[in-house]
Amino acid sequence: MSAAEVAAFLEEERVVTCATLGRDGWPHLMPLWYVVRDGEVWAWTYAKSQKVRNLERDPRCTLQVEAGDGYDQLRGVMVKAEATIHREHVLELGVEIFERYTGGAVDPEYLRRQAPKRVGLQFAARSVASFDHRKL
Repeated sequence: MSAAEVAAFLEEERVVTCATLGRDGWPHLMPLWYVVRDGEVWAWTYAKSQKVRNLERDPRCTLQVEAGDGYDQLRGVMVKAEATIHREHVLELGVEIFERYTGGAVDPEYLRRQAPKRVGLQFAARSVASFDHRKL
């Protein structure tokens, strides 16, 4: 995919799988809702989650967003990234994510209660690879 196609694909799809490295060296994969800010993937998650613990030890991670049911429709983007954990402005990120996924129907009180338990994850791309079987 071209850079423009990758950007459009990330804006269109809805779940990113984030792979972190566990303390035992095994990959730990978890799905996340996300938004794209200035070309970077951002997500929020529970501060005490295993993926956050893993990223605190080693900020390297790999993201994958994929789509398609049949082999000839498969497409996806893999991003090798370095994660930054943000503990401030988490509520704003949560609102942005929920607006994307709910079409604007956000319960501000729910998000206000959730934000203190959450962190923001900013994924700075180090390399990007993509594939689109529809082009085969």
